[in-house]
Amino acid sequence: MQNRLPLAIIEDQTPIREMLQQYLGAQPEFECVLAANSVEDFFQQLPALGTLPALVLSDVGLPGRSGIEGLPLILARLPEAQVLMLSVYTDAPRVFEAICAGAVGYLVKNTPLPVLKAHLLEVAGGGSPMSPAVARHVLQAFRRQPPVAVAATATARLTAREQEVVTAVEEGLSYKLIADTFSISHETVKNHLRAVYRKLHINSKGELLALALKRRG
Repeated sequence: MQNRLPLAIIEDQTPIREMLQQYLGAQPEFECVLAANSVEDFFQQLPALGTLPALVLSDVGLPGRSGIEGLPLILARLPEAQVLMLSVYTDAPRVFEAICAGAVGYLVKNTPLPVLKAHLLEVAGGGSPMSPAVARHVLQAFRRQPPVAVAATATARLTAREQEVVTAVEEGLSYKLIADTFSISHETVKNHLRAVYRKLHINSKGELLALALKRRG
């Protein structure tokens, strides 16, 4: 049997947290190892876990530290974890802030549970999902800014294919869709991104998106 993906949920509203925990924990792809009502509660429970979460589904509006404020703390403690934000807020500045802090995706809170499950699996496969309402705000904000050529930075000389892969990542395509688009393998996509990270002196897709956003600002 395939290993289940260890999942943590951070949500302060008890009915929503319990619904997410019950539904996602019942799926064969996931093992819900932690359900917390705040970032502080997350860190309080973390030392007792036998299995650390590889995926974290976090609300934005939380008591104490917000989900966005908690993101760098979570990634400092769990650098291999992928954090997907779930929120009622869809404004572009908040989404940008979450991405710059390290989120790999951003979904609205009324996302149907089967769709949420699919997006979590997309994250596990290297994707960066966004709800349509969120993506619309983000694209509108991007269109108001002049295009940015990442290869123009003084620290990088990306190949044409590497630039194409970077653009696809910025547009939210999963590794599988990028591979299909350019008729290359999933592993080749990863190799291109590893080369990009090395040239840009960064370590993650979140940092890549943050760099692009800063240059558009």
